[in-house]
Amino acid sequence: MSLGIQKVEAQDAGHFIHVEWEDGSESRYPCVWLRDNCQCPHCFLRSAGARRLVFEDLDVNIVVKEVTMPDRKKISITWPDEHASEYEAEWLKKRCFSEEARAQMREDLFLTECHHWGSDLRLPQISFEEVMYNDASAYKWLCALKKVGVALLTGAATRQGELIKLGHRIGFLRLTFYGPTWQVQDKADANNVAYTTGKLCFHTDYPVLQHPPGVQFLHCIKQTDSGGESEVVDGFHVCNKLKKQNPQAYQILASTAVDYTDVGVDYCDFAVQCKQRIIDVDSRGEAVRINYNNATRDTVFDIPAEKVRPFYAALKEFNDLLNSSEHKFTYKLKPGDIMTFDNWRVLHGRQSYPSGPEVTRHLEGAYADWDVVMSRLRLLRNRVLNKN
Repeated sequence: MSLGIQKVEAQDAGHFIHVEWEDGSESRYPCVWLRDNCQCPHCFLRSAGARRLVFEDLDVNIVVKEVTMPDRKKISITWPDEHASEYEAEWLKKRCFSEEARAQMREDLFLTECHHWGSDLRLPQISFEEVMYNDASAYKWLCALKKVGVALLTGAATRQGELIKLGHRIGFLRLTFYGPTWQVQDKADANNVAYTTGKLCFHTDYPVLQHPPGVQFLHCIKQTDSGGESEVVDGFHVCNKLKKQNPQAYQILASTAVDYTDVGVDYCDFAVQCKQRIIDVDSRGEAVRINYNNATRDTVFDIPAEKVRPFYAALKEFNDLLNSSEHKFTYKLKPGDIMTFDNWRVLHGRQSYPSGPEVTRHLEGAYADWDVVMSRLRLLRNRVLNKN
């Protein structure tokens, strides 16, 4: 961005700075925000990218004493206490308070673009080796994971430990009570319904945690000949359908705190309890996280008795939409495949498969937090795009 400044002036008794740009656009900046974000060494530690100015020293009613334009690439401000601040044009333009500029910044920082899908999903597929050793491929993978919510990595070795390598590629994995990784296979006295051969209904993992893992990895090491097909559904897409079809049901699921429980022994012994709303929403009422696991939904239900049946009716309608043939996507993992998906958005399940004297199906699973994944995505984007 090389846009220059045409004109700058103080407005509203010095509470705002008005900037006219060379392209004819205009921006208004509150002076309290400008003072709070002074970029001088006294106020900002550049080596850490962090503010040094303590909030106690900020006058929220501050006005500008003088504003000048040394050249078309910056503005200079003198404050009432004679402190001087300079702001680069490019820095200011990116932080314009217009709706258009704020929307662009949201997209740049958080990749807010979301591609909804149903049974027509075109599953993004990328080579595991390319993701591990090629930045452009790793960036492509994480972009697909963020926008589509699911992506398949192919060609990994059929042994345990490949997810540890993938974790190192993005940063690190999320440790839970089931360990840094966990083995999905038929086990005697299973401490989780996933460790059986039965059907797994659509669910998100770990809503019993206050902060459920954001991303899940499932690596197919061994696959059964019969059954064991995996299924995924775009929870945000289904939420939109429910909101249009039955707004009251949507509101019930977005406002009712559901009890979850998980008690047992694995990586260590645990007794976990949590309350979650099936649909977490933002300030606009849009779904931002699904917390639904029928297996770990507690028998305890901390709501008035008269609200129980309406809740069940709402959840039944949501569950029926999840299982609709137009919404779910079915596939069968092959040995060496790694399915990666957004655990806050995509619900997953599994069809049953025959049990036998030996292990016929073996997946290794792991989690990562979205903070870690988004950090790597931003770093890869800067690295890949700066090469072009």
